[in-house]
Amino acid sequence: MAAIVLGLILLSLTIWLGLLSFWGQFWRADQQLEVETVDVTSLESLPVVCAVIPARNEAELISTTLRSLLLQDYPGSLNIFLVDDRSTDRTANFAEGVAYALNKPQQLHIISGEALPPGWSGKLWAIEQGIQAVETLHVTSPHVTSPHVTSLQKPDYFLLTDADIEHDVSNLRRLVAKAVQEDLDLVSVMVRLRCEDFWEKLLIPAFVFFFQKLYPFRWVNSPNNPTAAAAGGCILIRREALEQIGGIQAIRQTLIDDCALARAVKEAGKPSNSSPAPVAERLVPSEVEVSRSTASPGRIWLGLSTLTRSLRPYPTLGTIWDMVARTAYTQLDYSPLLLLGTLLGMTLIYLVAPMSVILGLIWGNWVIAFIGLCTWLLMTLAYLPTIRFYKCPFWLAFCLPAIAFLYTLMTLDSALRYWQGRGGAWKGRVYPG
Repeated sequence: MAAIVLGLILLSLTIWLGLLSFWGQFWRADQQLEVETVDVTSLESLPVVCAVIPARNEAELISTTLRSLLLQDYPGSLNIFLVDDRSTDRTANFAEGVAYALNKPQQLHIISGEALPPGWSGKLWAIEQGIQAVETLHVTSPHVTSPHVTSLQKPDYFLLTDADIEHDVSNLRRLVAKAVQEDLDLVSVMVRLRCEDFWEKLLIPAFVFFFQKLYPFRWVNSPNNPTAAAAGGCILIRREALEQIGGIQAIRQTLIDDCALARAVKEAGKPSNSSPAPVAERLVPSEVEVSRSTASPGRIWLGLSTLTRSLRPYPTLGTIWDMVARTAYTQLDYSPLLLLGTLLGMTLIYLVAPMSVILGLIWGNWVIAFIGLCTWLLMTLAYLPTIRFYKCPFWLAFCLPAIAFLYTLMTLDSALRYWQGRGGAWKGRVYPG
């Protein structure tokens, strides 16, 4: 038995040494939007931006979100299209009230959402309607409430953002400067998630840590690496890049839509000729794939934000559990084999070390205990930059094994919900996959 435990802990230690040395330096949490100096005044022309916000029963948070967007210090043109996705809590009224209170009603356009068609997720259908409204604003539309503007300049970029995000006053200026100066097709930031209550401090930083490990940001940001990801709360995407992949409808059935969008943009790339030809997203079987021989990789960037933050509270274990369980099994492509591999992998990577320390002390086997402790310290050091980023007590870094155990149970529960036909439940809708 001791030999088996020794073999497992040596394997776990080897995995951690490999992760820290060769896995995109994911643990450093150093890809941050605000660390770079931004100057949009040096641009020859300021891009036109249209923000699209899908909102379903967001009356509690929409006022703060809209206020932060309407008060952006971006010197270029910004129009905001809020898609009221059949809310029952007067979300649209609160949004309109904010615009009038700030004396900026001409910047806000409210679209009354239509019924969800088959084959679409609710959020993506709302975004699609917002983009359609942008493109047809110069034509009379019964769904657009915008008495102040009858035409709109064609946008250079779309800002796709959630209804629960409070944007730093310079967020859009930084995003645009990043995109233009580095010729990026898509710029996304994982906004600072709320981390105030006990369960948020215990589990939310780990959520970001696991995301960075799954999609190392340095790999995402390299055009030479196929890894692609984005954070759906805040995405700035070039209009031509969106058209190039066939629009939002190319990913219309995906629940993890942000990563699907990033993957589509990065895979589609830029055609070698000057005339753009719509290509489809690889995730949609009915569409035609883009030829790699005629395109260079699309350029995307993903980082953390220290200032733009999410307003969505997760004050209890249950709220965080539901958030993770909603899409965890989707991330595994609904595969029982991938689920089994994930459960074994999480056990080997995160749980073997503390178990080895305990067993080594019980058996008096100091070699097993020492190697287990070294492995535990390695994962603690890897987690520490994320803990510091969220300004949580440093001792929480030592709790990563227990935290990983909870996330493993959430992943298992996600699969159980899917098998029971309850997968992907959100805002009163269920997406079984």
